Amino acid sequence: PYPYAGAGNDSGLVLTGRTLRQIVRVSAGGSRVRIRVSNEYGLRPLVITSARVALSKGRTAVDSARSRRITFGGQPTVTIRAGANMVSDPVSLTIPDNADLAVSFFFADSTRGTTLHFAAHQRNYRSAVGDLTAAADFAADTITERWHFLSGVDVVNPRVTGVIVAFGNSITDGTAATTDANTRWPNVLATRLLASREPRKTVVNAGIGGNQVTSPLRGPSALQRFDRDVLMQPGVSHVIVLEGVNDISRGTGTRDARDEISAQELIAAHTQLVQRAHERGVLIYGGTLTPIGGMGGLTPERIAKRDAFNAWMRTSSVYDAVIDFDRITRDPSDTTRFLPAYDSGDHLHPNDAGYKAMGDAISLALFRRRVR
Repeated sequence: PYPYAGAGNDSGLVLTGRTLRQIVRVSAGGSRVRIRVSNEYGLRPLVITSARVALSKGRTAVDSARSRRITFGGQPTVTIRAGANMVSDPVSLTIPDNADLAVSFFFADSTRGTTLHFAAHQRNYRSAVGDLTAAADFAADTITERWHFLSGVDVVNPRVTGVIVAFGNSITDGTAATTDANTRWPNVLATRLLASREPRKTVVNAGIGGNQVTSPLRGPSALQRFDRDVLMQPGVSHVIVLEGVNDISRGTGTRDARDEISAQELIAAHTQLVQRAHERGVLIYGGTLTPIGGMGGLTPERIAKRDAFNAWMRTSSVYDAVIDFDRITRDPSDTTRFLPAYDSGDHLHPNDAGYKAMGDAISLALFRRRVR
């Protein structure tokens, strides 16, 4: 499984009479696959006239021998009403570990990209006019780094013993990671797990750039979306939460000082996430917030909030375990800032080396643990 959550922005991409081919990296492979489609933020019905899933060969090219038509309730065309979601019928398709899948949609009806994942860090392709879902390749007239309507890919593999959900904001989503390279820290963790002798597990990335824990600044807040994006994932066994820096650095997004979010409010919200996970028998691990020194608009008060939150994370024992992303990525000579080798340049997001350090530092032994 590898889900994407809608960010609720109209991308302006017109899809009427076009094929949209979207590339998705899966974690553990398997023998069957189904897709999830969302019209959650749409204002009118979404009609997908035809759809296919195939193994990607890079950019717009696919392996025609491993391409399958997708149906919904046995039908090749599906209408998804505004605010609704649909899951396809499963199809047989042998998928290797860490494979890139190409999911192709053709829209005969008038369609705009209203339900999307805003920053995919992955190139996706719109064709010229025509249903090219079954084409081995096509010339793209538009390239977008957003995912539209595709809210999940489920891969069936009976050997998988659990699903780890990485839940967070842009630092989990992969901002500043190299496009198409899948160097986000959840990708690094997934690759390590697949190469290890640990019981087989897969990793889901449920990060949304700009997301907040307490307020819906971009997309639903963590408190709003936790059940949908974590607890409803098939087979979920563990979750890693890395979120809160946007609450601290932006407040609720207004300029009113009364809308600043306190460390105590952020702590209370995280405690809610832990309680919800435990109610469903899911182990939940917290990540300390990575450095923010040097980013624009920062004040000493906001640095103090981050430090207070991290101190709580390290000492409270509310989470089942703590992954100290702050210690992993900070500069020992100035602990408010990233180590220069890990800084993407905006002093908020890691670069590829920083993401690798984060993914490499997570103990795989954490995922042997089960809820008592």
